[in-house]
Amino acid sequence: MIERYIVIMAGGKGERFWPQSRLRRPKQLLPIVGDSSMLNQTVERLSGFVPIENVFVLTNSVQRDAVLDVCPQLLKENVVAEPVGRDTAAAVALATFLIKQRNPEGVFAILPADHIIYDQDAFHSVLNSAFGAAEKNDVLVTIGIVPTEPATGYGYIHQGEEIERIEGHSICRVERFVEKPDLETAKGYVSSMEYLWNGGMFIWQVNAIEQALKSHVPELYSGFLEIEQEVKAGTSLLKALADFFPELQKISIDYAVMEKADNVVTVPANFDWDDVGEWGAIVRHSTADSDGNTTKGSVVIEEGSHNLVISSDEHLIALVGVDDLIVVRTADATLVCRRSDSQKIKNLVERLGKDEKYKKFL
Repeated sequence: MIERYIVIMAGGKGERFWPQSRLRRPKQLLPIVGDSSMLNQTVERLSGFVPIENVFVLTNSVQRDAVLDVCPQLLKENVVAEPVGRDTAAAVALATFLIKQRNPEGVFAILPADHIIYDQDAFHSVLNSAFGAAEKNDVLVTIGIVPTEPATGYGYIHQGEEIERIEGHSICRVERFVEKPDLETAKGYVSSMEYLWNGGMFIWQVNAIEQALKSHVPELYSGFLEIEQEVKAGTSLLKALADFFPELQKISIDYAVMEKADNVVTVPANFDWDDVGEWGAIVRHSTADSDGNTTKGSVVIEEGSHNLVISSDEHLIALVGVDDLIVVRTADATLVCRRSDSQKIKNLVERLGKDEKYKKFL
């Protein structure tokens, strides 16, 4: 019997949100935007679409307890930890295995844990049409976001002809996926009205994605056959993953399958959407003062504008005569950088990880 499932990927490090985001509690487990964790908001957004027992979360062994802490409504057996990170293709293969174990005829969505979507009804409507397309046909479905600006931080989907309409939404062929463009190229994409932002949301039948993995990444597929055989022979999933998962090919699902397959379709979506990827995203979801400053906690700014300042405790942060800074304080670390350099925070975190003296701050 066809049944719908959701698998949320929540194992990332959230390096660009250091120092608030740490290895044991990265951004998806924090209230970066809103009053609850990003993951909990994602789970709650699915309320009424599928029963909670059909919601799975993929994380890692370091973060699994924290996932259950911020999302106590999840079934413990549905929160599965990868022993090591092997990128999104391996995560999709694991998700396929989990849903196949539950229901070989299941259809499931892969969703990130750190997106902001306020219009739940519009999201459900698009997701329902995407599931409808996956249930009717042997296709790999992706949700494409109608762009609101020529963003250079997202990959794009070149939208082809409309194949059909399901529940009021177009189902269109995907001509190709393109990497993050420069500004002029992005402007061309937006003005053409043929390109969508790649939101990293996928929907497919168990059999459809299994065959795609077998065709396009046979080595990875073979690795999961070994895991499946071990589990059928009585080995626990935890032990089977520990034995075989670290040896799996490390590759993204985009490179492994989506850019190669010829049965990919997209559902254009115009619900509000934001991929909260770095500190500047906080500004988009906060109310700034008359000088454009966005603050949280104990903060005073004298003659400064367009600063983002966050104090995580009662410690007062005071700025005088400076503009366009990011200042974030936690109990054991403080970050100061220009807003234009926020993408470099990941480089800083990588540097900390290479020095024994500073690893404790990760």
